[in-house]
Amino acid sequence: MAMQTQNDDDGEMSEINVTPLVDVMLVLLVVFMVTAPLLTQVVRVKLPKTEQTEPAPDQHITVLSVTPDGQPMLDDRRVPLGNLEAELKALQEKDPDINLQLQADKSALFDAVAKVMACAQRSGIGKLSFVTVQE
Repeated sequence: MAMQTQNDDDGEMSEINVTPLVDVMLVLLVVFMVTAPLLTQVVRVKLPKTEQTEPAPDQHITVLSVTPDGQPMLDDRRVPLGNLEAELKALQEKDPDINLQLQADKSALFDAVAKVMACAQRSGIGKLSFVTVQE
């Protein structure tokens, strides 16, 4: 008896064709890459107004102000931005529970306020409050 071998080329194909799946995944990837930056735009929100609250105790408070021209002031004296971090470190070493209250003029540039906040963070001050005016 002679054995016959069957040729698999004539039978049904039992493998999955993944090429269409890969094509769909690449299209979805491109769509998400294009739309993701559009979703991170600024969203305008109306912030709630609050009632007046009791201020923090005055024992460990230091006032840091940013003038309209962007100059930092530490307790009513001008401090150059280059020396601000060293001054804040000295204050923080003297009083570890220091609470820094940041007062920024509304016409001050955000760049100046951000630089002052970065100096406060690098100096190791952990308590930072923003002072605003009640409407």
